[in-house]
Amino acid sequence: MITTNDELKSLVDQAMQKDSVALDTEFIWERSYYPQLGLIQLALSNDECYLVDPTSITDLSPLGKLLENKEITKILHDAPQDLAILQRVTGVTPRNIFDTKIAAGFCGLSSTMSLAALIEELLDINLAKSETRTNWLQRPLSDEQVAYAADDVRYLRAARVVLLSQVYSPEVLTFLKEEMKNFITAPGYHWLEDELRYTKVKGAGSLNKRSLAVLRELAAWREKRARKADKPRGHIVPDLVLTTIARDLLKTEDDILNESTISKKAGKKYVKEILDAVVKGLECPQRELPESLKSPKLTAKNRDDLEKLSKMIKLKSDTKGIDPALVGSVADMKYFVKNIHNQDKLKSGKLYNGWRKGFLKEFLIEF
Repeated sequence: MITTNDELKSLVDQAMQKDSVALDTEFIWERSYYPQLGLIQLALSNDECYLVDPTSITDLSPLGKLLENKEITKILHDAPQDLAILQRVTGVTPRNIFDTKIAAGFCGLSSTMSLAALIEELLDINLAKSETRTNWLQRPLSDEQVAYAADDVRYLRAARVVLLSQVYSPEVLTFLKEEMKNFITAPGYHWLEDELRYTKVKGAGSLNKRSLAVLRELAAWREKRARKADKPRGHIVPDLVLTTIARDLLKTEDDILNESTISKKAGKKYVKEILDAVVKGLECPQRELPESLKSPKLTAKNRDDLEKLSKMIKLKSDTKGIDPALVGSVADMKYFVKNIHNQDKLKSGKLYNGWRKGFLKEFLIEF
């Protein structure tokens, strides 16, 4: 257990001598805006597992130096959330990431496997699952918590070696490496800008452009409020309140208090700020309205193309030992076939960039 600044610095000095290290975090995220970090696990080998205590260490900058070191591979399982947390507490962008969950999808396995399932599949080791819901902020940690936390990183280095040995071809290995490089700019673990938070509000996809402009302002306001109060967004006002106000364009205090589902307490506290956000959205110039988030309607031709694309991805993925889900989701495929003749829009889609564009070249030739 690493509990002092000096111990952390010494540990990082050791880690800097390795070509790869395994990382994980444990946190609680129930009553706060940001996750409350309870533990950082760091493994230098199967037998060298360390638990870094962020509740007692006041300077995590040495860990930041390790994270941004391009020469050392940082191995995680299901990395985005851990990376977001580590980026926030250290202030640096992690480099050279290897995500065993994604890597499994390039090695003939599912890209959605839990760590326990993957370790059992690759190494025939059963991990305990008893501490998945536990208080990681309590001190001292129980023996069960310590064992569970250490096991989360103990086998990651070995798992990476096995996974790389199971990649079917040099071509697929280039796909895997490119996918890992995407973590440097991946929107999945960088905190979303306040002005884009509306895209994550439940029900936003049903709104027209004007209502979306209102929702954009409401969601940005709520984000700032939640961050300042260090509370979950829903504890300020729930999504349903925001979408109701935006959809119905509620413009007065009485309308908001009576026609939305806002609580009396929240209504009394926030109604004037909510109205300011509504007005701002209503005054947004037409040319600056956000694009609709509704799923594009497909023509009969689009549906035929979607079926062909889906079959081709499945067949080619099976041949190369790739999980088809890694290529793209149904939404990605719909966007692709809908905009197949619009180069500008196609470039903003997932399937027309990087290794995926080459992967789908036979399909593109038909057009």
